[in-house]
Amino acid sequence: MNPKVDFYFNEAEKWREEIVQLRLIALDCGLTEELKWGCPCYTYRESNIVLIHVFKEYCAFLFFKGALLSDTHQILIQQSENVQAARQIRFTNVEEVTEQRSILKAYIYEAIEVEKAGLKVTLKKTEDFAVADEFQSKLDSIPALKTAFEALTPGRQKAYLLHFSQPKQSSTREARVEKWMPQILNGKGLND
Repeated sequence: MNPKVDFYFNEAEKWREEIVQLRLIALDCGLTEELKWGCPCYTYRESNIVLIHVFKEYCAFLFFKGALLSDTHQILIQQSENVQAARQIRFTNVEEVTEQRSILKAYIYEAIEVEKAGLKVTLKKTEDFAVADEFQSKLDSIPALKTAFEALTPGRQKAYLLHFSQPKQSSTREARVEKWMPQILNGKGLND
């Protein structure tokens, strides 16, 4: 146990019993406990394997390369259609955690083997994402915007493409593009 991570468990108001059990399971698999993104993260030879995180309706184990696991028990959940590699196993009570202890350990051991084998999730390329017509129109008519957008990292480009294409109404897509154009022109991502 890493003392730097203790606060996460000590200060938890909801899901305390569940996440303490998840912690014990991860540590029992020989993983190193670290604090990353404000959450307990369990690593194998400095590679992220699984993370514990809590939400309003559930707590979860998040497997960083969950898409590569065999999921023999069909319990891995893709958080949203845009999540490519990670998968969650969700819990709403401590009994679910304790009943699945051996299954969870098997998933962790499989995730460790995925790391040992050096397997990688094939991620979609930026060009595989849809470009909202409203944004494409701006890119075509404002060369500086196109240059600034192409200079962004692929992750920042994808975030913008998803953000701009989500609304159903053209007027909302147009408003989003207008709002974020200065940020793009300044070389900043959606969350910078």
